[in-house]
Amino acid sequence: MPGALRMPRPPKTARTPKTLKTLRTSTVQETAGAPDRSAALTQTVQTMASHVLRLTLAALTGVLMARTLQPEGRGVYAMLATTGGIAVVLGNLSIGRSQIALWRDPSRHRALAGNGLLLGLLLGLASAAVTLAVVPAFVPLPSPHLLVVALLAVPFGVAAVNLNGIAQLRSRNDLVNRGVVASALVLNLPILALAATGNLTVTAVVVCWTAAVSAPFWLLLRPLGLRSMRVEPALARRQLALSSRYHIGLAAFHLLLTADVFLLGALVSPAEVGLYTVGGAFLTFSRVPADAVAQVALPRQAVEDERDARDVSVRVLRLSLLLSAVSACALAAASPVLVPLLYGTAFAGSVTPILLLAPGVVALSLLRPVEQYLVRLGRPMTMTAVAVAALLANLALNALLIPRWGAAGAALAASASCAAMAAAEITWFARRTATGVPELLPRLSDLRSVISAFSRAGHPARAVPRTGPSGEFRGIRGQRRKSW
Repeated sequence: MPGALRMPRPPKTARTPKTLKTLRTSTVQETAGAPDRSAALTQTVQTMASHVLRLTLAALTGVLMARTLQPEGRGVYAMLATTGGIAVVLGNLSIGRSQIALWRDPSRHRALAGNGLLLGLLLGLASAAVTLAVVPAFVPLPSPHLLVVALLAVPFGVAAVNLNGIAQLRSRNDLVNRGVVASALVLNLPILALAATGNLTVTAVVVCWTAAVSAPFWLLLRPLGLRSMRVEPALARRQLALSSRYHIGLAAFHLLLTADVFLLGALVSPAEVGLYTVGGAFLTFSRVPADAVAQVALPRQAVEDERDARDVSVRVLRLSLLLSAVSACALAAASPVLVPLLYGTAFAGSVTPILLLAPGVVALSLLRPVEQYLVRLGRPMTMTAVAVAALLANLALNALLIPRWGAAGAALAASASCAAMAAAEITWFARRTATGVPELLPRLSDLRSVISAFSRAGHPARAVPRTGPSGEFRGIRGQRRKSW
């Protein structure tokens, strides 16, 4: 328009090579966001599926074992498997904690894998030898010769725990899930065949357990790159020094979960152990969703950025509380009907322990995600003190309640001590991260996100770059930035 005042155009921003490189980097990072979210959801669902398969097979074989072996035989097997499990935990020496703490430096990744393999085999062998020498002298096992069979799996079980930790830190949850499925098949399919032919015995079940504990080790070796692993003695010494400070707490926590089995056997009878362990196995299904979320979230909790790790941990705690509470309540409500129907009337006494164990199972589902964050703080002795205090409280309650109420007393002691431990660690986490109580409680939006996650799992959104009028990058269309 003649005579009109012309506004000067803003000068074009010169796109230097550095600017273009930054733009390309931002575009790649933004584009990766949506697939990462969908991948995390898919991994969570796949992890849940593998654990559901494992527990479904275990439930089926558990029913057959209960009906064939009766509470007495079921209790003998539980005591032997528990002893082998304790040997694996003690021999592990919490190497996994040191792997999480040292994972931030990528140059250590190959050495951490190699050290985990070698330390696992050596420490597992030492743990099996000590267990064989000590346990029969203090714990009256009905079949001591079967303890030797169970302990053969310990070195491979310890090494598998370390390699599983490496796989999770590499976000290779597919490998972890394959190990879960392989172990379940090795354990349960032979038991089903033996039960069908009428040849199921305690000895056969222990042999199957030994093979199942060893199976993930052989499955993980090649995919994790055995040839690319390397052993660094200096790093191994640092890992042992660091992990040993965590290990007392981890051992105390495992004893918290298993000591009641031995106390029930000593103070009451193996039959009471059978009732109690069936109740615990029945409730194991309620931990599957929360454990799957915690497993997938581990790499995001081990990142260098403190704020990101805190946000992921808060989100996972809320989801774990929601998922475990719903599933535990549902199973507990159904137990008066399902337990006698599935296991037989001889196990009707398992219903009361199930009802009393349900709150403890919910508390247990919160411990894994909160501890995955607390390891970052480098306060192993504080974590150890919490676990040891919970164990001492559990032992005192068991000594008081088991002689009076048997399996129900053990269940009540377990729930009380696990709830106290979870409350202490979550309080520590909340104070350290300035997180309010409302942030840790499940919300309606969490429920909607869970439902939406299942509906979208396996269908990753397409990431489409958005540009402005001048072609500048403005993010990704359809992408949600928030993760977990």
